[in-house]
Amino acid sequence: QVQLVESGGGLVQAGGSLRLACVASGLSFSHHPMGWFRQAPGKEREFVAGISRFGSTTLYDDSVKGRFTISRDNTKNALYLQIESLKPEDTAVYYCAAGRSFQVVSKDRSDFASWGQGTQVTVSS
Repeated sequence: QVQLVESGGGLVQAGGSLRLACVASGLSFSHHPMGWFRQAPGKEREFVAGISRFGSTTLYDDSVKGRFTISRDNTKNALYLQIESLKPEDTAVYYCAAGRSFQVVSKDRSDFASWGQGTQVTVSS
């Protein structure tokens, strides 16, 4: 059974930083592209960042380019999201997601088969 467990969320002031982590189990981690999504209250879950199986390709939503950095450590089955210059509009629950085996990394939510429970990020102004 695939498990994705996020951590690192919290309450921060605007302009601050956070590092989110996701630890995966129950899958061959390096076989899967990975991604981060977020969902703000009253809004649909949206793509934030994605990374290919060995990290050679990264994708970002335009709203986070230059502030968010996705990375992975396949030796630790871990996915990370470094967030800089946080804005109040970044407030959301952030979800880790695993894509399907051996597929290219995608921004499409339907390409991600497994999801974590999420970690809350709240940015105060």
